Amino acid sequence: MTTGRLAPPGRSGRPTIKDVAAAAGVSRSTVSRVLTGRGYAAGPVRERVLRAAAELGYVPDVAARMLKQQVSRSVGVLVSDLRNPFYAELAAGAGNEARARGYTMVLTDTGLSAGTEGEAAEALVALRVAGVIVTPNSPAVSGYLSSHGVPVVEVDRQFAAGTTDGVVVGNRVGARTATAHLTGLGHRRIALVIDETEWTTGYERHQGYLEALHAADLKADPDLVIAAGWDVADARRRAADLLRGPDRPTAVFAANNVLAEGVWRAVGELGLRVPADVSLVAFDDAPWMSMVSPTLSAVAQDAYNLGVAAVRRLDARIELPDADSVTTVLGVRLVTRESTAPPPPL
Repeated sequence: MTTGRLAPPGRSGRPTIKDVAAAAGVSRSTVSRVLTGRGYAAGPVRERVLRAAAELGYVPDVAARMLKQQVSRSVGVLVSDLRNPFYAELAAGAGNEARARGYTMVLTDTGLSAGTEGEAAEALVALRVAGVIVTPNSPAVSGYLSSHGVPVVEVDRQFAAGTTDGVVVGNRVGARTATAHLTGLGHRRIALVIDETEWTTGYERHQGYLEALHAADLKADPDLVIAAGWDVADARRRAADLLRGPDRPTAVFAANNVLAEGVWRAVGELGLRVPADVSLVAFDDAPWMSMVSPTLSAVAQDAYNLGVAAVRRLDARIELPDADSVTTVLGVRLVTRESTAPPPPL
């Protein structure tokens, strides 16, 4: 139990479990059971131990516990980009659920770098973490961790479906719903601005877009599928090129919140209006989308709950390491706002 209090005056050195046991009048094993939550201790005894630990300012020696148990009560969380509110919310959900389950979270921002991701995975193995949650940049990280006996949950996207647990959202359904919303308004030239189509997120969102076009008897135009990179600046440049031409699309589906911001900025820089000149819908309902004018229609996914669900799945995997792998799919919903309307008259 961490109290944040200093040791009482007159005591030199760090209080030990032996000191707590002496102060509480119990054995060291009883103190261990109370402070770790493992094993039974009667209510009055538990209160006595906790009070003694607080008065002494006792802090557990985590390193010693790790050496003794050969595994820590820490979980690693590797996310792609904490500047993106989606990943920040995911990490927040994972952190709160980890604490509720008695784990400490070790958080690393991999910056979409496979090299950084690999280094972080090696460090987590050295720390003997109980398990790892990762938004993977490549298949390598899950394979490396699994080869060292570390339980893994891939979240948001999957490279090892069928062999590693995963927690994802309904990407195909969400993209199909967003695109169908545009076709239902009468749009026939609908562009998709997307970062990639190789990972499960990009692939599924691309497929959902194509399915909605097919359902509306619209032929997919490869020139309207724009690979826009990984940041707002790249997305803005590519969207400006797309919207500058005379045969520009009347609507754009941006496959995530970063790309949506790039498209939004390009529309403004070109002197166009949303939705009078071009309708815009996004995947990822970032906070800014409900604060701009006009407000932005978006597919909402619960990033916080993704983190929560990932920790729950990891905890279950730690308890039953030999069980079959499980992929949990969370639902999404379309939030319609002011940025989508029928296309402008010809």
